[in-house]
Amino acid sequence: MASPRARHLRKNSSEAENRLWHALRQRQIGDAKFRRQVPFGPCVADFACLSAKLIIEVDGGQHAARAKEDERRDTWFAARGYRTLRFWNNEVFETLEAVLEAIAKSLQRTPHPNPPPQGGRG
Repeated sequence: MASPRARHLRKNSSEAENRLWHALRQRQIGDAKFRRQVPFGPCVADFACLSAKLIIEVDGGQHAARAKEDERRDTWFAARGYRTLRFWNNEVFETLEAVLEAIAKSLQRTPHPNPPPQGGRG
C-alpha cells in the first residue's frame, strides 16, 4: 500500500522525473520492472527496480545543500541490499541516453537472484 507521501510525490513529480519515468516504465530497459515513488521505511525512492535491488534518484539543485541527508538515505538503502544511482535533473534533460545507458549497465551487473548450480561434480 502506498504511503500518502509517496502518492503525493507521484502526483507531483518533477519534469525530470516524468521524463525518466517515460523511459523506464513498461520494462523498456533490460526487461526490468521499475516502480516510481516507492516507500521504503522512512524514505521514498524516486524509482526502484525491486528484483535488481536498484534505486534511482533524480535530484534537483536543492540536493546540493542536502548532500549529507542523501548520503544517509543511500546508506540506509545499502544496509538493505540496494544500490543507489543518482542523477541530476540536467543530466536527465541534456543526456537522457547516457543516463539510460548507466542504468542498463547497472542492471547487467546485478547478480541473478537464483543463480544456476555450479557445473562439475562435488
